[in-house]
Amino acid sequence: MSTENGALGAHTAIEPGILYFGTPVVLLSTRNEDGSANLAPMSSAFWLGWRCMLGLGARSQTARNLVREGQVVLNLPDDGMADAVDRLALTTGRDPVPEGKAARGYAYVGDKFGRAGLTAVPSGTVLPPRVAQCPVAMEAVLEATHPLAEDDPEQRGGILVFEVRVQRVLVHEDIRLPGTGDRIDPDRWRPLIMSFQQLYGLGPRVRESTLARIPERMYRGPDIDRARSVLAAAEAGGAA
Repeated sequence: MSTENGALGAHTAIEPGILYFGTPVVLLSTRNEDGSANLAPMSSAFWLGWRCMLGLGARSQTARNLVREGQVVLNLPDDGMADAVDRLALTTGRDPVPEGKAARGYAYVGDKFGRAGLTAVPSGTVLPPRVAQCPVAMEAVLEATHPLAEDDPEQRGGILVFEVRVQRVLVHEDIRLPGTGDRIDPDRWRPLIMSFQQLYGLGPRVRESTLARIPERMYRGPDIDRARSVLAAAEAGGAA
């Protein structure tokens, strides 16, 4: 351990086992081989436009389902759903339980929705169901799979990063920004955050960001038009 002194303070070099400094909790719903639903909590996720990167253990049931079917729903719980999320902790839809997870105390649970006390509702553009109670649900398809740590023989093959493309965004009405059609009110949306194995909510807004001067419409990319065509085709198929 070393300390670096500077004019504005000191940094101490440490070696934490994890680097989860705080990201939103995501409940990933996928379909198992038999058509049943799997539901898994995770927080290794980030978004760029209508694309999302998901980091998952390669041997997890969710990873297997994603590779096989290429479809997923990203359900975002709010800070009032901590108990439901925690009921899914240390559970896996993989039977038998992978050795690494068994060593950490995981157990197989077939009915994840039932275990969490959550309600599965049909999706519109993918086969896995959405979580009714989550204020945000994003139906997505797999576009690419990237192995992580391929340079290290000890870690090689253990983690996969999935690039998914969102096809449909659904939200509860009470988190929409009043007077707008497609914007979320950040003062109403209170995501559940995972930080160093602890669950948190957001504190009050500190101040408006200078980035807020940029109209949100300027961030709209071509994936949104692509999503509209997918939804139109799904609705046409349902009508037929």
